[in-house]
Amino acid sequence: MGFIPFSIIDFIDILLVTTLMFGIYRATKGTNAQYILTGIIFVYLTWVIVKALNMELLSGILGQIISVGVIALFIIFQPEIRRFLQIIGMRQKELGFITRIFSQQHGEQLDTAPIVAACRDMAETKTGALIVIGQRSDLTLITEGGIALNATVSQSLLKNIFFKNAPLHDGAVVINDNRIVAAKCILPVTQSDVPKSYGTRHRAAIGLSEISDAIIIVVSEETGGISIAHNGQLRRDIDPNRLAQAINRYINANTRKSEKENA
Repeated sequence: MGFIPFSIIDFIDILLVTTLMFGIYRATKGTNAQYILTGIIFVYLTWVIVKALNMELLSGILGQIISVGVIALFIIFQPEIRRFLQIIGMRQKELGFITRIFSQQHGEQLDTAPIVAACRDMAETKTGALIVIGQRSDLTLITEGGIALNATVSQSLLKNIFFKNAPLHDGAVVINDNRIVAAKCILPVTQSDVPKSYGTRHRAAIGLSEISDAIIIVVSEETGGISIAHNGQLRRDIDPNRLAQAINRYINANTRKSEKENA
């Protein structure tokens, strides 16, 4: 009895499937879809084993269930699939990351003063705000859904944008290279299990931070509290006097990560 043939192509095949499954796991982590996905994988592995043992009746039944299940997957996992494809869309635009890092390192350093001042004023008046500070990740998919501005960042402009009755106050402002690229941008809301006290802005901030390296600032309309989302984590109730320090800490963390990846 010989061994099952195993070639380098089989190894690559297994590696790609493992990578795909890990990506799906991360996209569904913390959601009910994760448990459904585990059940589907179990059914599929059972079908493979049954088929290998030539159990035709059970194999046929499970095969039909899986065939119908493929259609059901697109219905059940519609939000997760959209989120997963969005991650792929954003990541594939980072294939030219060397050029992006070079331009970022030689570009203009972010002036946090107007952002901090605007957030401090909006926190005092409990004016809700959502500000995205772009880093390496390409946010074109986000900015294309908003209103293009291409304006210099200023305290007064940020406050005017998020003024309650202003036409652009809903959604997020995206900042890149000291320019307000767009306003009224819609961010992907996190599907992770977060406290019920988190509002829509906080959930949207976490959602974008899960699929990009952007730094997202939230000013709560209910409490006036300032929060920062980065790398899927939300830091709440930041002292306005320490906001600049917090922003620079995240920027420096991203810079160190970029240098480490290209070392």
